[in-house]
Amino acid sequence: MTETRLRPAVRDDRDWIVNQHIELYRAESGFDDTFDVLVAQIATDFFENQIPGREMAWIAECDGAPMGSIFCTQLNNDTAQLRLFFLREQARGSGLGRKMLHTCMEFAHRSGYQDMRLWTHRSHASACALYRKVGWECVGAEATVSFGQQEVIETYVYHF
Repeated sequence: MTETRLRPAVRDDRDWIVNQHIELYRAESGFDDTFDVLVAQIATDFFENQIPGREMAWIAECDGAPMGSIFCTQLNNDTAQLRLFFLREQARGSGLGRKMLHTCMEFAHRSGYQDMRLWTHRSHASACALYRKVGWECVGAEATVSFGQQEVIETYVYHF
């Protein structure tokens, strides 16, 4: 990888985002079809109902090839929600994930949100480590069956 960039996601990216999420999380986490439905719903809702100036999504590219996505959506008037954040394996460790996260957080801050929230699985250790490293706080953890797997769901918050 030599050249990386983030560009705004457009409606034509929807199928790629959904398919990549499904492929990645089936392979790495063994997620079932309930995950597929959720990802498709989140992506569709975003592209059909995006709130300009309050919600944004990006595609990360390396040498012109898409490598990941990250979404900033409105949870409520004061809180943004980070969603659909992933990076393909070949782009991990390059600093691109951190760049994606900072871009999303900066957008949320500029958009007037007081904080951000996300939920993830504890098994996604590298993502959780990145969140903590840039100042997110884990405020809850719950053992459950999620997407067909025994998991611990963690909730993180970031205050501006």
